[in-house]
Amino acid sequence: MAYKYTIPNMTEGVDQALVGIAEQVPSFPIMILVFIWGVVFLGGVMKQKQRLGYADFPMWTTMASFSCLVVSLLMSVREGFITLQVLSIVVVVTIFSAVWLFLSKGRLEQ
Repeated sequence: MAYKYTIPNMTEGVDQALVGIAEQVPSFPIMILVFIWGVVFLGGVMKQKQRLGYADFPMWTTMASFSCLVVSLLMSVREGFITLQVLSIVVVVTIFSAVWLFLSKGRLEQ
């Protein structure tokens, strides 16, 4: 069984094309968010490790999660691009990473 991909209509704007892609490929918004999270997390960890000699993983997890939260909130403005389940997962991951950051700060301060 072969699926046929229909090319989105670009005359209505880029946002409608992205919604069309998200309708055809439901994991598309999730892939975008995972990519953004990975770029922020790995970029921050590697740069901090290079500059200071150590990396603060809870801080960069929280920064990456907040970045994904902002992008997912922008995605939710256009109906049909991101589902409520994906948005709730991003919010929960952001809350857990912030809790991890606040609970781990005592070990670095002396």
